[in-house]
Amino acid sequence: QVQLVESGGGLVQAGGSLRLSCAASGRTFRNIMAWFRQAPGKERECVAAINWGSNTRIYADFVEGRFAISRDPAKNTMYLEMNSLKPEDTAVYYCAAGSTALTRMQNSYPTWGQGTQVTVFS
Repeated sequence: QVQLVESGGGLVQAGGSLRLSCAASGRTFRNIMAWFRQAPGKERECVAAINWGSNTRIYADFVEGRFAISRDPAKNTMYLEMNSLKPEDTAVYYCAAGSTALTRMQNSYPTWGQGTQVTVFS
């Protein structure tokens, strides 16, 4: 079974940047990984997803070119580079893995990390 550990969250001023990391360990996998986020009182939503093999990526509309998802196969790590952060980006960010299709549907991902808090202040 794959274990996922996120890191890199924190407190940042609006307009700033953060890079989140998701380290994967355990059973070898070759499928889809994604970043989700959940703000207080809101439903969890997909930020971006990536095909580990082909490097094909999809993004939520609200990303608006500000975020970039990537992966480093040598380190078994996925990243989310976030730029031009806004207060509305404040949320707990989760990485997820195990989907067999490049999708933003959270029910397609059986494996989740514990989450990392991102707080953007104005």
